Amino acid sequence: MLDRDGYRPNVGIIICNERNQVFWGKRVREHSWQFPQGGIKAGETPEQAMYRELMEETGLKPEHVRILGRTREWLRYDVPTHWVRREWRGTYKGQKQIWFLLRLVGRDCDVSLRASHHPEFDAWRWNEYWAPLEAVIEFKRGVYEQALSELSRFLALSPRNHGERRPRRQGGAD
Repeated sequence: MLDRDGYRPNVGIIICNERNQVFWGKRVREHSWQFPQGGIKAGETPEQAMYRELMEETGLKPEHVRILGRTREWLRYDVPTHWVRREWRGTYKGQKQIWFLLRLVGRDCDVSLRASHHPEFDAWRWNEYWAPLEAVIEFKRGVYEQALSELSRFLALSPRNHGERRPRRQGGAD
């Protein structure tokens, strides 16, 4: 399902732990790491797609997470032509995504990469909040930066400060 501009509706999922580190999954049989993401099926809301993809890719259920926020608008990235299937060239440009920021309220052992019959990831780890910007595939980097920057406000993180907490004002004047 593509929109009229050639973008596939999709959700991106940033899961953070209590230390505001983010879940990072390694693609099966590849040496590329990314956040969970996936397409929105016809009739699904972005939130429904997010919970379905969350279960399929990480094994986490709604009771294991709490939604902290989501991006206000669609974020888009173009897929390089040589990565696009020949039959889609000329119509498919890339992905448009709504990103969700989730807090893991379950435990690390609730993550199960084998929850679906077609696993997306074969390994995972926690990373510092801004670390994925240096490691994600280049054509997704701009969207990752937009999503992390927009959603950082829900964790009291300053954009692009590589995970340092904003100082909290105590009562009285500074």
